[in-house]
Amino acid sequence: MLVTWKYHPRNSLLEKLDPRARWFFSFLVLFSIIQFWDVRFLCFFFALVMTQYALARLTWAETRRVWTFILIMVIGIVALNTLFTGRGGTTEVLSGGHIIWRVEWNVLGLSIHPTITVERVWFAFSQIVRMISISTLFLIIPFTMDPRLYGVTFRGMGIPDRFAFSMDLAFRFVPTLARDFSTTLDAQRARGYELDKLEGGVVAQIRKMAPLVVPVTMNAILSGEDITNAMDLRCFGLRPRTWVHKLSYVRRDYILIAAGVVILISSIVLKMAFHVGDFWMPAWALTWAR
Repeated sequence: MLVTWKYHPRNSLLEKLDPRARWFFSFLVLFSIIQFWDVRFLCFFFALVMTQYALARLTWAETRRVWTFILIMVIGIVALNTLFTGRGGTTEVLSGGHIIWRVEWNVLGLSIHPTITVERVWFAFSQIVRMISISTLFLIIPFTMDPRLYGVTFRGMGIPDRFAFSMDLAFRFVPTLARDFSTTLDAQRARGYELDKLEGGVVAQIRKMAPLVVPVTMNAILSGEDITNAMDLRCFGLRPRTWVHKLSYVRRDYILIAAGVVILISSIVLKMAFHVGDFWMPAWALTWAR
């Protein structure tokens, strides 16, 4: 049985909006954010998405796991790509800079010299703001959107029935997989399997994870085949289908979409016509250099 993200009505402003309008606005803001590396502009988008997050009325208990995953991923990517490798996509970051910390390591005859510069630190901050803004933009959707409206929402956005239903199933896949993993883990623990006592190297530990990985993987494959067979038996995709729920735009939905269009056009104009939005660093940050 498929399950969905934890959702319960909160009577928030976002829930009163047409979900199609919310998706359109999110994509318009996404394309606006990727125009900039200047933290001054990114802070505007950060404030915008955090306002949206506040309007969603989500609690920390509901989103703790998602936030933990996002923060670990963002910090890991930034630390690896920006602070140590210096790869960030801008000439200012890649071409040296004002050194804050530098060390020389000799590993197996190879000279490794990780370096942290003022430019890299500031670019890391810009990258964190950028990535968290994008993540937060879409994080709230599964928690504030009625799961029964996934399919009809994507269909109403012009996506064909097959792809709309596929997107519906994709949104249900992650929580369903998490439920199956939790059930399998409890069943294996009842048989004496102890996940906390895995010993040996990486290969050995992966091999010992088989009692968890194999059942969950096989169950996901079999569930997918059951859904495919059920859809084939109902002749899904032979002709346009109807949906139980019906969506209709109201004035506030048009205002939201128009606001997204204005933000995107303004971002493109600032980037293309005025050539602003590239990597920027304040002069006072140079005082960090040694």
